[in-house]
Amino acid sequence: MSLLEIENLRLEIGGTPILRDIDLSIAEGEVMGLVGESGSGKSMTALTIMRLLPDAARTSGRVTFDGIDILAAPEAAMNRLRGDDIGMVFQEPMTALNPVKTIGEQVAEGIRWHAGANRADAEQTARQILDRVGLPEAKFPLSRFPHELSGGQRQRVVIAIACALKPKLLIADEPTTALDVVLQKQILELLRDLVDEQKMGLLLISHDLAVVADMADRITIMRHGEVMEEGETARTLSAQVHPYTRQLALASMHVPDRKKHAPSADDAARPLLSVENVVRHYPGRRTSLFSRPEPFRAVDGVSFSIRASQSVALVGRSGCGKSTLARMILALDRPTQGAIRLNGAEVSAMSETELKPHRRDIQVVFQDPYGSFNPRHKVERLVAEPLHLLEKQPGPAERREMVAAALHEVGLQPRDMDKYPHEFSGGQRQRISIARAIITRPRLVVADEPVSALDVSIRAQVLDLFAELNGKLGVAYLFITHDLTVARAITDDVMVMHEGRIVESGKTIDVLDNPQSEAAKALVAAAPDLHRALQKRLAEQG
Repeated sequence: MSLLEIENLRLEIGGTPILRDIDLSIAEGEVMGLVGESGSGKSMTALTIMRLLPDAARTSGRVTFDGIDILAAPEAAMNRLRGDDIGMVFQEPMTALNPVKTIGEQVAEGIRWHAGANRADAEQTARQILDRVGLPEAKFPLSRFPHELSGGQRQRVVIAIACALKPKLLIADEPTTALDVVLQKQILELLRDLVDEQKMGLLLISHDLAVVADMADRITIMRHGEVMEEGETARTLSAQVHPYTRQLALASMHVPDRKKHAPSADDAARPLLSVENVVRHYPGRRTSLFSRPEPFRAVDGVSFSIRASQSVALVGRSGCGKSTLARMILALDRPTQGAIRLNGAEVSAMSETELKPHRRDIQVVFQDPYGSFNPRHKVERLVAEPLHLLEKQPGPAERREMVAAALHEVGLQPRDMDKYPHEFSGGQRQRISIARAIITRPRLVVADEPVSALDVSIRAQVLDLFAELNGKLGVAYLFITHDLTVARAITDDVMVMHEGRIVESGKTIDVLDNPQSEAAKALVAAAPDLHRALQKRLAEQG
């Protein structure tokens, strides 16, 4: 008998069809992978199961959980089910957690409410589950607040909250999207252990086919609110009977066609960017009232160079110092010691006024383009923001021409400049972010996790765009990423960072195929691989 049974589920919101005739089932101890691109209806299916839909939503069909008709259950019954029998792990832990409550309070809250435990017993249970998810008391006391934790640590807190009462069904909505590959592997292994130990059903929602192939017993593939294909995971992804399944599989393994731009003799002779023995200290924590805090070395003696038209990946686990290093390269932070040179000029020692003419040569593409845009500004103003760095300021007509040209280069239309960010998809917004980065014709673009939040097909398009701009404009890239598939697909060289140091560097294919350092070996071993996962699952099934 199925733990969860969805039959002919339809959902409309404000008269707009969202889900159409969805059929899905999950048994005890089973992992169901729910796969599809943004807008396919994955998250709305999860919210329907939780009965967390907006007031304008209208549903039909049946959703049965452990014999209970979810769609017909009164709200009081749903309040008892949520958190107790059905847990949910949301994609973005910082928005799922209350910033003014400690992690101990937030894990204990559901235990007190559902189990009727007193404060002391609830805190003891909270401590045990936090230990279980890898947040031991010695390093992570219950008094910590969410902002004091890394992204991976916050996601562990969210999992602790969802699993504290040992639910029969756990819904995990993109639980590892923003995590490095080692943390991702740890989180997924934790979820699998919980399924095996508690015979819990798990609905794993993801756009990453490699993750689902490794984790899920069965898979359901959705598009535009409909189920395209469903079946046993390894056989479904190997056979690829439905064209859309084949399209997703090809996109997840896509490698851009890179046409190298030949730099001039002068550019080839000297580095575009030089990082020379850079160190960045931050004040440490006091361990007691009388102790002197030891400084924390976020970046510890890093040196490397990037030449014109070169594409370099900086990979490493969360907290290894990648973003701190990027901020110093972008002159948004100063090194404690060492030097950073751009075109031979030491930008790390310049004042903001002195930096202005150099900033046009280095731009940035952020992980979340929507978060880097002012939602009240139109695209023309957003893309034109870096133009203030030019020595000669363009007039209104020339400015529109420059914005139109930048949008055209990233595959958008000039008419798009009169729209707002919310009128675009995630992939289109990332294209707008790239247009903003290239409008000053920079020589170096720092791309900080530029495709980690994108669907596989959109990710393939954006990587193609990066490759095209590299070949056409000769733009050099520093890709900061935890996705080794991206590093392999788009970069010439790779640097592996660990605890503030570069521990290994070289040609991308050499380092990733034959890692020498322990840090690189751990990253390569943890990286999800669709082909490897399918081979493993098929071998297990004989």
